[in-house]
Amino acid sequence: MKRLTFIIIICLLGSSFAFAQDSTFNIYKPSENAVLALNKAIKQAKEEKKHVFVQIGGNWCVWCARFYKFTTTDAQIDSLIKADYVVYHLNYSKENKNSQMLEKLGYPQRFGFPVFVILAENGERLNTQNSEYLEQGHSYNKTKVMEFLQNWNVKALDPNQYKY
Repeated sequence: MKRLTFIIIICLLGSSFAFAQDSTFNIYKPSENAVLALNKAIKQAKEEKKHVFVQIGGNWCVWCARFYKFTTTDAQIDSLIKADYVVYHLNYSKENKNSQMLEKLGYPQRFGFPVFVILAENGERLNTQNSEYLEQGHSYNKTKVMEFLQNWNVKALDPNQYKY
């Protein structure tokens, strides 16, 4: 019985370490004024002729950390994001749920976290993406992420791309 209890405890501890959050992951700012920060991102996107990529989640979110690591350590995806988007990390946590901002964005939290919202350079919401569809195993699928990013950039939505 003692041996069984010991094994169960070891398994529980091991699984908690496997899902533990990297303590250096701290890209979300619970105390930040999201309205001002997002308006700044929209202004920058307009100046740079890009869209805004809003990643909604929190420093508590394992999948948020995984997506951040996935996109910043893959040179091709990192370059694509930097070329086509202004990125803003909108916090959702017990300290600050940013309820009014999420209401304005069409309640994207209904998809879980992280959830991605693409805004046009004028702030209009173009797309809300459930990140689950981009996942693969304990990470993300590069092809699906690239396709998503390419399908919502400025060039993809330019009507001149589709004139025959």
